[in-house]
Amino acid sequence: MNQIVSSSSIPAPAGAARGLPPALEFHQVVKRYGLVTAVAGVDFTVDRGTLVTLLGPSGCGKTTTLRLVAGLELPTTGQIRIDGTDVTFRSAAERDVSMVFQSYALFPHMSVLENVCYGLRASGVGKARAVEMAAEKLATVGLAGFEKRLPSELSGGQQQRVAVARAIVLEPKVLLFDEPLSNLDAKLRRRVREDIRQLQQQLGLTVIYVTHDQEEALAVSDRIIVMRNARIVQDGTPRDLYERPADRFIADFIGNANLVPVEVTRDDSPLARVSLDGMVLALPHRDLPAGRLDLAVRPNAFLLRAGGPQPGEIAGTIRKAAYLGSHMEYELVLPGIDRELFVVDPGVERPFEPGAVVGVRIAPHGAALVPADGGAA
Repeated sequence: MNQIVSSSSIPAPAGAARGLPPALEFHQVVKRYGLVTAVAGVDFTVDRGTLVTLLGPSGCGKTTTLRLVAGLELPTTGQIRIDGTDVTFRSAAERDVSMVFQSYALFPHMSVLENVCYGLRASGVGKARAVEMAAEKLATVGLAGFEKRLPSELSGGQQQRVAVARAIVLEPKVLLFDEPLSNLDAKLRRRVREDIRQLQQQLGLTVIYVTHDQEEALAVSDRIIVMRNARIVQDGTPRDLYERPADRFIADFIGNANLVPVEVTRDDSPLARVSLDGMVLALPHRDLPAGRLDLAVRPNAFLLRAGGPQPGEIAGTIRKAAYLGSHMEYELVLPGIDRELFVVDPGVERPFEPGAVVGVRIAPHGAALVPADGGAA
């Protein structure tokens, strides 16, 4: 069974000092579909005014968890609380949440303004007030002047903003995003994710954000909850997960770490002695035992130097090289390791050719020890 690893560096709840409950609480929530368990005993809380991302590979349970928050699915067992109120078996209409869907779900025959007004009018808000509120939120997302256009007359990024305006105009206690950028091209994804993060911080929104994109999660989140096989495997800030992964899965899934077998010796100090074919590093042992462990090394933590190895380095052989404009990507082979390692190097002026032997060092800030068997750190 995977162990949940929480970070001690997560900020205290925004409302804790005022005695307010968290915006969202999951207590031992289980969701089964027949014999299939989609969510298995999940526990977490979300602080007011924070953006928390549910991250993981396809089929890990993150979208089901989001749908449980929304009330689109009801749990088999467990409890869900929003703003301190038990909503476990309440319908979607009885929960103060709004969702931005992957497909945007805009009404094609309605204008932008009518789309944003729709939820307000359905809730009984008068037409004049609904128009006023909708226009205000369209201005907030940068779409003032687009009120009369149809969704078909907008770009993908503009349609996404309409969907956001339609959700936030209801002033929900929790705003949900389900893979919101998956329909956008790479350049637009970056701009829209920045817009979402800025809006969340500007308005102090509580957001649950689902994605399978690690870079997207790192860019927008206050906290990331990583799921695998229907369970939470690590919960922490983006920096915690990137620099202190709990196990091999987290290290590889977030940041494409290279996993290198090493020998570790340690004493009572916080640092362990990490040996790799004669090269020695001093790294935090993270309470792992001495012996055979894996070293998770980020692609940009390999430092390459032309020529044979000098003291403190080991010899490596370049197998493949690719020029990507701002950097080079290499496949590197080290002694005693039966797989090629992925390396990112900023030196594009004098790149290494395939077959070149280079001196290799590892930067401590890009390396972390993890259990060799994939257990939690």
